[in-house]
Amino acid sequence: MDSNLVLIVITSYFGLLFLISWFTSRNISKDTFFTGDRQSPWFLVAFGMIGASLSGVTFISVPGEVGNSNFYYFQVVMGYTLGYFVIAKVLLPLYYRLNLVSIYAYLEDRFGFWSYKSGAFFFILSRTLGSSIRVFLVAGVLQLILFDRWEIPFWVSVLITVSLIWLYTHRGGIKTVVWTDTLQTFFMLAAVLTSIYLIGKDLGIDTISEYIGVIATDSRSEIFNWNWQSGQNFFKQFVSGAFITIVMTGLDQDMMQKNLTCKNIGDAQKNMLWFTIILVFVNLLFLSLGILLYLYAETNGIAIPTRTDDLYPFLATTEFTAFAGIVFVLGITAAAYSSADSTLTALTTSFCYDFLEIEKKYPKAQQVNLRKKVHLGFTFLMFLVIIMFRWINDQSVINAVFVIAGYTYGPLLGLYAFGLFTKHQVKDIFVPFLAVSAPVLTFIISQNSEALFWGYKFGFEALILNGILMFMGLYLIRKR
Repeated sequence: MDSNLVLIVITSYFGLLFLISWFTSRNISKDTFFTGDRQSPWFLVAFGMIGASLSGVTFISVPGEVGNSNFYYFQVVMGYTLGYFVIAKVLLPLYYRLNLVSIYAYLEDRFGFWSYKSGAFFFILSRTLGSSIRVFLVAGVLQLILFDRWEIPFWVSVLITVSLIWLYTHRGGIKTVVWTDTLQTFFMLAAVLTSIYLIGKDLGIDTISEYIGVIATDSRSEIFNWNWQSGQNFFKQFVSGAFITIVMTGLDQDMMQKNLTCKNIGDAQKNMLWFTIILVFVNLLFLSLGILLYLYAETNGIAIPTRTDDLYPFLATTEFTAFAGIVFVLGITAAAYSSADSTLTALTTSFCYDFLEIEKKYPKAQQVNLRKKVHLGFTFLMFLVIIMFRWINDQSVINAVFVIAGYTYGPLLGLYAFGLFTKHQVKDIFVPFLAVSAPVLTFIISQNSEALFWGYKFGFEALILNGILMFMGLYLIRKR
């Protein structure tokens, strides 16, 4: 693929993002960055959240993972629907009733200072790691198809990537992100649909029914795994999917901050409903694309890359037509930034409200300057984490994201479950100790699960164990 053409496409794309940033940040108040002045249309939020939820991980990793684990990932997606129902009916009403900017302020009201800080800390840890992995994945692709050809080092390309994100979000914040995520979701889905159409054309597939037939008859389209010892067993995956959704969306400042920009709880719940429906079909598209990619490679005698994450980028940039390659570049670029821009905004919001207590301790004149410094600081932190992850990654990135989530979101799951489903108060000063102990115990049990539980192998459900251990610990330190 011509690197000059790739550069033109990416430059044009960023021109659109900066135009949106200028448009959305013309008339802003000191609260616009954090709340979007609570004027976002619900349908815009719902569509934009698709891109933020999927990110580059789904765009690249899910199609490639089909070769390793068939359609088993769809079992997790089915569990998502239950998780989103809980968010719409339990968590969103709570956040709107308390009129929260940072959702972790609930923990201070419910338990106290240390619980509040622990919850906010684990969000910052989780999102910094998770989003850095997502950007790392896409930065690697851009390095391969663009920067390597100009002999630009990886660290320079990553620095450019995160700097561009900072540039178009540092003024409008979440208000800008709601609109840019909509554009990014559109390009991401357009790339997938175009790839499916062009591969199908090459394979002689003309109609939708033929597409369905080819995908359904392929052995890799198997959805259900009933082997109870497998980490990909249906019940494990379904339940894990529900809990992953609750913690990675419902207990996540990044995702909830978008919902809280809606005008009222009714709009926020409509957003969640339509978002869920669209997300299920979109994930099915990505899995279907995976089968078509493998069929394309097999039909044309193309060797499958050792790392399944490389399959889609490799075919799109070396084997597909120039048009298909351009569409892929647009899609992967959109996938990267739809997750990273909102993450930087959410991290800035959480740190400003949860740790600096910006509204309580600083006059209005200083709040904007302080927020800008925090935003710049998290941009640099993300850059450092991406560089570090480049040296330690040794597995499919989609798995890495969920493994990290299992350990870092578990304490949040336990805290919120205990707060919502019991009336107990706790000895607040011991909560940080529990929040560290629960993931450590989870790791020890998970690593030895096959020996301890008659061959049972833990998968993503380590998150549930983590939450249960945290819940039990809170029960033990409850106030009599």
